[in-house]
Amino acid sequence: MIERYTDRDRAVSITVTHVLTIGITTILIAGLLTSAGTMLETETERSTEASLETIGEQMANEIGNVDRIAATSGDDVTITADHPRTVANSRYTVELGEDCEAPLLDGSTDCLILSASNTNVVVHVPIKTEENIDYGSSARGGTIEIVYDGSADEISIRSWSQ
Repeated sequence: MIERYTDRDRAVSITVTHVLTIGITTILIAGLLTSAGTMLETETERSTEASLETIGEQMANEIGNVDRIAATSGDDVTITADHPRTVANSRYTVELGEDCEAPLLDGSTDCLILSASNTNVVVHVPIKTEENIDYGSSARGGTIEIVYDGSADEISIRSWSQ
């Protein structure tokens, strides 16, 4: 027996095709948006980490300069250095740490600990000084003072204020 399709059957088939097309398109777009959001978050964290590493290396160099000047002169030394206030649209803090344990650090090295507030990114940059360090001294991103206090015989960092 041969079945014949009526006009009414064809209309249902077109409707089902459109519904399926819209459903599949919606699923594909949702998947693309989700993966794009994840990729953006990952790239933001990478950018934050790279920026903090760069700032940390600059500060380690500046601390080394203060250390050399203090070792030769014995006087109080202050270096004021401008750094970005934010990295990847996030404020950050810098702290002097003792015996840091982090990737590539053995737990017996002093370091700068840089952490961004809007992400979970924390970067450790090793420092080596002849003078004592005021562990725990910290500063917010922006203009930072690196100070050697001859009477306390230690190097510290602080946020610069006018």
